[in-house]
Amino acid sequence: MNSSSSSILDFKKLMTARFFFTLAVQMQAVVVGWRIYELTQDPLSLGLIGLAEAIPALSLALWAGYIVDHSRPIGVYRWVLEGSLISALILLFSGLFQDQVSSFWQIAALYVASVFTGGARAFSQPAMFAILPRIIKREEVSQAQAWTSTVMQVARVAGPALGGLVFGFLGLTTSFVLICALLLIALVATYLIRAHIEAPMMTGEVRSMRAQLAEGARFVFGHPILFPALTLDMVSVLFGGVTALLPIFAKEILNVGPRGLGALRAAPAVGAAIMGLYLARVPLRHRAGSWLFTAVAGFGVCILVFAASKNFYLSIFALGMSGVFDSVSMVVRSTAVQLASPDHMRGRISAVNSMFIGSSNELGEFESGLAAKLLGTVPAAYVGGAICLLTVGVMAILSPALRKLDLDKVSA
Repeated sequence: MNSSSSSILDFKKLMTARFFFTLAVQMQAVVVGWRIYELTQDPLSLGLIGLAEAIPALSLALWAGYIVDHSRPIGVYRWVLEGSLISALILLFSGLFQDQVSSFWQIAALYVASVFTGGARAFSQPAMFAILPRIIKREEVSQAQAWTSTVMQVARVAGPALGGLVFGFLGLTTSFVLICALLLIALVATYLIRAHIEAPMMTGEVRSMRAQLAEGARFVFGHPILFPALTLDMVSVLFGGVTALLPIFAKEILNVGPRGLGALRAAPAVGAAIMGLYLARVPLRHRAGSWLFTAVAGFGVCILVFAASKNFYLSIFALGMSGVFDSVSMVVRSTAVQLASPDHMRGRISAVNSMFIGSSNELGEFESGLAAKLLGTVPAAYVGGAICLLTVGVMAILSPALRKLDLDKVSA
């Protein structure tokens, strides 16, 4: 990236905060997932953890976008880290007193912490989305998104692996102490950013909060590229994602325990990090729409292979390749959103984007748990992969503009 030295340093500090935040969140997801299934032995409980995050994440999303557009986004991102730290402290105290309280209160603490995590994550993407273009140049957006994706995926590799290893060898309490420490490091990194990022200048007439909230939604829903791109991602990951089911695969199908669960959770991020590094050097600009549809179709095939596998190493490979394809999809989608967004609406547009992502991730975990409860774990994964492939075919027919997407021609 060809920016001034101060901008590069600020970008590195921002990525440091993003890395340690994602690392902590991924560690927490592994530990909480294993712990809740250990306490309940119920696949639906894994889905309910996702629902506990999804409800605040989705209900606060539009309001979060409005707040970001009217506040200093770096300050909002600090709120995200502080809210996540509260979540981790709840888990830490539940771990410290696990021998003194019943399993009911331990389960309740896991769900309450997940609510705080979901609330914090509602503000995370809009804040990061608004900060990034204030630090870098427009022509560097694609590379910056690839680097951001790579940093996140490396954290998603290290987080589950570290969570599984620390929990497996050192126990519950040590895991939560480490998560709190990582969040504190991320918070300190944000205070070291020197750029003075003010609230974006509002344009046009003064309008009510309700009208401004609706403006972001109308922009996304009426856009010929953003709406179909977000819909494609939401539906495919909503039904195709298997993250919530991994504790069951690790314990009952592959028989690899919590350390194996950490490896399974990390595998998609390994693939995504490798592809992210490649895209940071060779950005996708021309024929981006074709690459997007190919990537989502490849993701669906990987989920079908994972569902069929009874071999740990084949399962790791399938999940790793799913991360490769997901990285392509994420970079194309996030770059298109950045390039198409007017500066004064970035928070609200990103909030709508985060609602789609939240629907696909957190509600996807609930859908996975519910489907596993009704159909069985393996059939639920098969159905999800098939729906993902079906979605690709339908969206390719319905959205010729997305098929022909060229990022060089996208403008706000």
